[in-house]
Amino acid sequence: MSQNDNCIFCQIAKGEKGDLVYQNNSFVVVNDINPKAKIHLLLVPKKHITSLNEVSDTDKELLGELLLLAKEMANKQQLKNGYRIIINNGSDAGQTVDHLHMHLLGGENLGE
Repeated sequence: MSQNDNCIFCQIAKGEKGDLVYQNNSFVVVNDINPKAKIHLLLVPKKHITSLNEVSDTDKELLGELLLLAKEMANKQQLKNGYRIIINNGSDAGQTVDHLHMHLLGGENLGE
């Protein structure tokens, strides 16, 4: 599994930084340090992929597992009334870390 030593999310995936909420062989989950909702988790693949633009056909399974992990984390957080998942792709979309990750927000009414 490729990682980048200069990437904060790769450092978190290796256990060097961050307060892990969950981890398995492929992903880590941490609380966002600048939460936009009562619950704001980051779901991060351990494999370093810069953005959605960099995924390949070999990443299909990983992307499917990412969506299933979002569902699992929402259930663990008891987000029965709904939740939002977001993937920012590129700086114009608000991606601030060049490592593919998904935001899971909930725990309150998020509006439109």
